[in-house]
Amino acid sequence: MVDKLLGVIGGSGLCSMQELDIVEKVSVQTPFGEPSDDVVIGELNGARLAFLPRHGVGHFIPPSEINFRANIYAMKKLGVEKIISVSAVGSMKENLMPGHFSIPHQFIDRTSQRISTFFTKGIVGHVSFADPVCLATAKALSLAAHKTNAVVHDGGTYICIEGPQFSTRAESNIYRQWGVDVIGMTNVTEAKLAREAGICYATLALITDYDCWKEEEEPVTLEAVLEIMHKNVEMAQRVLKELVSELQENRSCGCELAAKNAVVTEPKKVPAQLKEDLSILFG
Repeated sequence: MVDKLLGVIGGSGLCSMQELDIVEKVSVQTPFGEPSDDVVIGELNGARLAFLPRHGVGHFIPPSEINFRANIYAMKKLGVEKIISVSAVGSMKENLMPGHFSIPHQFIDRTSQRISTFFTKGIVGHVSFADPVCLATAKALSLAAHKTNAVVHDGGTYICIEGPQFSTRAESNIYRQWGVDVIGMTNVTEAKLAREAGICYATLALITDYDCWKEEEEPVTLEAVLEIMHKNVEMAQRVLKELVSELQENRSCGCELAAKNAVVTEPKKVPAQLKEDLSILFG
């Protein structure tokens, strides 16, 4: 176990970190199967960091087939207290331009094919998710991003779709009517599981396109997304380098205790193996 270990989950374009001094690569065993890849433990700007590529090195796992539970469980098992998700997103507003960063504070979940809870048959629980992002961590992330002179949009809403297809124009325009800011395919599931696991969670969203609502623009394509993404990856790594010094203090939020009183199942009803498997999450 490692104390005060910062976790970074990298998405499209960020499957490694150039300035991370690698100490070891860990194959973490979980009750939910294998994580997306080995977790890389290293040092960045004097701080210890655990890095996991959510799509695997080489980007071979599609959004709907990511083993989100294994990924978050692995981070918890290693001692991670805070997770920063680095993700490519589409913009749903004119002023959020490709090349900018967004640090959303809210999520809308439009997924349907994935498991987004550790509470499974045998144990029932409910955690608060009204404020799905750790605002203290998001604030530190914003300060770090501003220090790199990145264009940063604080707050707003990330809508998470199932994918792997991009939206239709009709869907995109409906989401705009809802007032969302960015669109992606992964982060809400991670945020839900991180909350149950008592891990602080915040998103550094790298805006790559205007989805398909902006008809004077070409419809979003993978080529266009990757072109902008590659330009932003270097900046994102600079943000993370600045961030580690901002997150050294003890946690002042309530994320760690999110599941303290969440379990409603009588202890004697919880199967022994399940109780053991989830002990690092729920005690």
